[in-house]
Amino acid sequence: MAIEKVREYMKQFGRDKDILEFDVSSATVELAAQAIGCEGARIAKTLSFKLPYDEVILIVAAGDAKVNNSKYKQTFEAKAKMLQFDEVEPLIGHAVGGVCPFAVNDGVKVYLDESLRRFDYVYPACGSANSAIKLTIPELEQLSNMDSWVDVCKLPE
Repeated sequence: MAIEKVREYMKQFGRDKDILEFDVSSATVELAAQAIGCEGARIAKTLSFKLPYDEVILIVAAGDAKVNNSKYKQTFEAKAKMLQFDEVEPLIGHAVGGVCPFAVNDGVKVYLDESLRRFDYVYPACGSANSAIKLTIPELEQLSNMDSWVDVCKLPE
């Protein structure tokens, strides 16, 4: 199970005991915000995309942010193409609803979107559809083994 993979990964940082598990689903931004008791924008959603030549990337963004196609294309020199439902688990290592930037398959690059920088802490998932962890932005940078920051999302008006 992917949450066990994430728990094992978090042990090296002494953060495995900080993973929250809920009795209810946290598979969407709205459900995660309800389970945690926070605003949806603080949910660090992890979106999976395929670049040309079958390169797979993750973009972690604020829960209220939406990918801006022109910014994405300018940054990655390709059209935004999300992975299909049945591609996510084999290519990323986590199933839809629990996709997170921790303990992902080799070769998957992780990018953090600027939409996260307005918060002191956020809640990304931890490999299952009923888990999360509270992290500061510097902790997210470290634990996600991120490639870089990107600006590919837009915030609500």
